[in-house]
Amino acid sequence: MAIIIDDISHTFHEYLLLPGLTTQQHLPQNVSLKTPIQRYRPGKEEMKAHLNVPFVSAAMQAVSGPELAIALARKGGSAFIFSSQSIEAQARMVKQVKEHKAGFVESDSNLAPTATLEDALKLRRRTGHSTIAITENGERNSKLLGILTSKDFWEYKDDLSQCVKGFYTPLERLVFAEEGVSLQEATNLLWKNKKECLPIVDKNGNLKSLVFRKDYYDHHSYPDELTDGRKRLFVGAALNTYDYMERTAALIEAGVDCVCLDSSDGYSEWQAKAAVELRKKYGESLVIGGGNIVSADAFRYMAEHAQVDFVKVGIGGGSICITREQKGIGRGQASAVMDVAKARDEYLKETGVYIPICSDGGLNSDTQVIVALAMGADFVMMGKYFAMTEESPTAKISYRGRLYKPYWGEGSNRARNWQRYKQSDAAHLIFEEGVDAYVPYSGPLSDKVGVSLVKLKSTMCNVGVLSVKEFHEKARLTRVSEMTVVEGGTSTVEMLDRMKPNED
Repeated sequence: MAIIIDDISHTFHEYLLLPGLTTQQHLPQNVSLKTPIQRYRPGKEEMKAHLNVPFVSAAMQAVSGPELAIALARKGGSAFIFSSQSIEAQARMVKQVKEHKAGFVESDSNLAPTATLEDALKLRRRTGHSTIAITENGERNSKLLGILTSKDFWEYKDDLSQCVKGFYTPLERLVFAEEGVSLQEATNLLWKNKKECLPIVDKNGNLKSLVFRKDYYDHHSYPDELTDGRKRLFVGAALNTYDYMERTAALIEAGVDCVCLDSSDGYSEWQAKAAVELRKKYGESLVIGGGNIVSADAFRYMAEHAQVDFVKVGIGGGSICITREQKGIGRGQASAVMDVAKARDEYLKETGVYIPICSDGGLNSDTQVIVALAMGADFVMMGKYFAMTEESPTAKISYRGRLYKPYWGEGSNRARNWQRYKQSDAAHLIFEEGVDAYVPYSGPLSDKVGVSLVKLKSTMCNVGVLSVKEFHEKARLTRVSEMTVVEGGTSTVEMLDRMKPNED
């Protein structure tokens, strides 16, 4: 007969945290949310690749586009650009994030002096950048002749058939610096000379990069901003187990910081084979995640056979996922996280290697995010949470006076992501494991994440901890009854709307 696990499958909704001693040092400004996203040896080496806040966005068409990836990296987390698209399209999205903001930006807007103002306008509309480098042959790394900006000509006044040669600011009138200048030195030059852009050239006068004043302000507006070694925004991307070698090569060329093998069930030889081949080719420099799993034995397999850097936990708990309903496979998210976190800690004791885990799905409120982290998750992956924001890729719609955004699962026919689900040998879904729906619009990502982080830090202070690691070690949770949930709500009072003008 089948093996029956003598345990109830629990959800985050069934638990509450108990307060710990809050001392005078337990203030929100003292809390660090820095958390690992790559395996490492605590006590023997520093945390390697990491997040500044424990939030990542799901690799979904309705969630993780370039705009959301940019917004989330600026808050300290990371998006995972979805793989259910062509390799070229996914790489372009990654590149768009990497080029959005950096200390030293490689110019993607370049023209030769013989180009026309009409050419400049077309380039500006295509790239969205108003600063255009005028180089000898119109390429990004050729000799710099000058800079053309939107202030140098009037779109509706000047003759757009004229060459840019008569409009751009020549190099001899520009403030510029030579290659090798530090970012701080470059920023000081911008400040002292009251300039918006500082070109960086090599000893032969060839353009190497640009430094922008707005980037300095952006950085100080987002103190938790997550960047790579070149001060470019951090971004992840998803892989399938079909074209992973070709896809990874293109993503690395575009600048991706980490990849994750994306599957509804990652406990498979297919995923281990892909991860091992990627590790063999790219070594420890490439951060590789795997999943999804829900048990301790699956974690062991991913750690030892797949040798991944982090593991995603959760099957069937997403708001638009119907895998449990369709196939009877899955586990309550709280039970899954606790079981895998226990296996992670045992593996650390045995090997000295810490492998971060990511709780993916089953998160319907900030409270459940907090409970997931307390139970042992190093970071959480969310879909609906981010699909509701201004920066998600879908357009807002109005229905009965409220704004909504479309949101569909990768297991829905709309996503056409058959590579994620091993249903048959056919190159399409035989049955759906996700639904097509709508979620209420919640406004800018920055505001939403900001509130969630304040709640998380406040709770950690109540528990008496100042780091995610401490949270794992010291958090105490209690099961709740149905009446405990009722008691904690507002069922015994009347919630009144604002009084009408004529009411006393």
